[in-house]
Amino acid sequence: MNQNTGKTVLLLGANSDVAKQCIKQYLEKGFSVIAASRNTGSLEDFIAVNRLDASKVTVLYFDAADFDSHQEFYSGLSVKPHIVVYAAGFLVDNQKALHDFKGAKQMMEVNYMGGVSILNRIAMDENNKNLERIIGLSSLSGVRGRKSNFVYGSTKAAFTQYLAGLRQELASRKIIVNALVIGYIRTKINEGLQLNESLIMEPDYVAKFIVNAGNSFTIVPNFKWKMIYHILRILPESLAAKLP
Repeated sequence: MNQNTGKTVLLLGANSDVAKQCIKQYLEKGFSVIAASRNTGSLEDFIAVNRLDASKVTVLYFDAADFDSHQEFYSGLSVKPHIVVYAAGFLVDNQKALHDFKGAKQMMEVNYMGGVSILNRIAMDENNKNLERIIGLSSLSGVRGRKSNFVYGSTKAAFTQYLAGLRQELASRKIIVNALVIGYIRTKINEGLQLNESLIMEPDYVAKFIVNAGNSFTIVPNFKWKMIYHILRILPESLAAKLP
């Protein structure tokens, strides 16, 4: 049953397929949602098509790569959030990233630098007594460097390490930080990629792990991906080098 928690969730990069499912699920749990993205029109359409309670959702413009705008964005929030989810992401093909730094730079800006920029501002605001939790969406690609996607993976590895340190920084204030380490999802960012169908997760499935995040730092949805995660961590370099 939908119960009014009186709490607010800030979703950064809310136009992603997973974040949109988070909007639904947080509303079902009684939260108010601030959905922030560059594509506000898409979010408004999503709310209308799914007949979500528009009175409980505030749609705002947010550009993860426009670092200079982040303080103004945060200061302008009418309600400071209890939960923050950083779901912004960008991906280009590894060969393109190797030959054209523009794509590599954009991945760095959106996947890592943008997260550090806005989350630092939010986390260091000790006047916000509401803040309970920060959740960052990372990736299995950041666990080990692989020939096929190590530029993208490096941005996710950096973000995971940032979240790990932020968790330690905020522990004394009893603010929980989680890293969702995610495998393949059926989303627009992965369209056109040749992926193992048996490993692909649906956005609403992944969203459940975000909305119901507990105290553990690393959260890996799906038991298959948990196995892969642990194997990747302990795999000898001689074998890791043979991965595609």
